[in-house]
Amino acid sequence: MWTTPGRLKAKGIIGMNRRNIRYIGRYNDRRLYPLVDDKLKTKLLAKEYGITTPALIGTVKSQFEVKGVAAMVTAHPGFVIKPAKGSGGKGILVIERVEGDSYIKPSGAHLRREDLERHVSNILSGLYSLGGSPDVAVVEALINFDDSLSEYTYEGVPDIRVIIFQGYPVMAMMRLSTAASDGKANLHQGAVGVGIDIASGCALRGVQFDRSRADHPDTGHELASLKIPGWQTLLELAAGCYEMTGLGYLGTDMVLDRDQGPMLLELNARPGLAIQMANGEGLRPRLDLIERQPPGVSVAERVALAQRHFARQSELQAVEQIPCPA
Repeated sequence: MWTTPGRLKAKGIIGMNRRNIRYIGRYNDRRLYPLVDDKLKTKLLAKEYGITTPALIGTVKSQFEVKGVAAMVTAHPGFVIKPAKGSGGKGILVIERVEGDSYIKPSGAHLRREDLERHVSNILSGLYSLGGSPDVAVVEALINFDDSLSEYTYEGVPDIRVIIFQGYPVMAMMRLSTAASDGKANLHQGAVGVGIDIASGCALRGVQFDRSRADHPDTGHELASLKIPGWQTLLELAAGCYEMTGLGYLGTDMVLDRDQGPMLLELNARPGLAIQMANGEGLRPRLDLIERQPPGVSVAERVALAQRHFARQSELQAVEQIPCPA
C-alpha cells in the first residue's frame, strides 16, 4: 500500500535525512563513534560502567593466531564468533553445541575446525567490517536466552532494540529470528520486528518484510501475548548507555539471558528507522518532547518520564482480545 509524504509527516515519521542531520549530526560527536563501531571497545567500556554483556572468551587479532581458535573454545559447549567492526549481522557465526570434531550451528549444519579457521581468517581480512578495513575476531560465550521467549523465535537469539535519545528510551522493538533470516535477528534478512510498549514491555504490532503479521512464520505462535521479562531493568541498562558513550542518539541492542537477565549485546550510533514501522508510529513527536527536557536528570527519572508519555495500547491485543500478561 502506497502512502504520501504528507501522511508520513502527520504520523511523525522521520526519514534518513532528518535522522542524519537533525539528530545524529547534532547529538553524536564523531570522535565517539569508535566506542560503538568496535564491539570489543564497547564490551570493555561496558565492563567499566557495570553494564552486563556476554562473557568474552577471547580475541583473534592476527592470521598467526587463527590456528588457536579451536583450542580457545574447547571448554565451551557453545560460542559466537563475530567481527569487532561488523554491521547488520554480517559475519556472525553462532555455534550452538560441539559434538566430537563437529561444530553445530542452530540450523543443524555441521562445521569442521577448518571452517572455523576460514571464517576467522575472513573476519581478520575485513570481509565483514565497515569499509573493508582489517578487523579483529571476537569470541563470546553463547547467550542462553530466556525460555519464555522460545516460542517467539526460530533457531536464533531474539534481541531488543531500544532507541535512546539524550538518555531517554524513546522507542523499542524486539527482533525475532526466522528461517528466512537464517536464525539472525535482522529485519532486512527476514526477521520479524515486534513493536514494544515502553511503559509495559508488551507487544504492540508485528511486521515482516514490511507487512503486518500477528504470528511467527515458523513457530506459528501468536505475538499478542509477548511480554519482555525484566523490562524495567532492561530499560535502565539501555538508558545508562548514554552516560557510558556520550552519544545523544543511540541504538542499544539488548538480550535476555535466562541466568543473568538483561544484558547489552552491542550499540549503534546510526540506528535504522524500521523501528517506526514495527511500532506503527513515528519518532518525531517523542524526540521533540525529549528535546524540551532539562539536563541532569537521573536514569530512573528518564525511564519514568518515557513510560508516562510513550505508553501505547497494543494493536495485536485489540485484534486478538488478549490482555497483556501481568
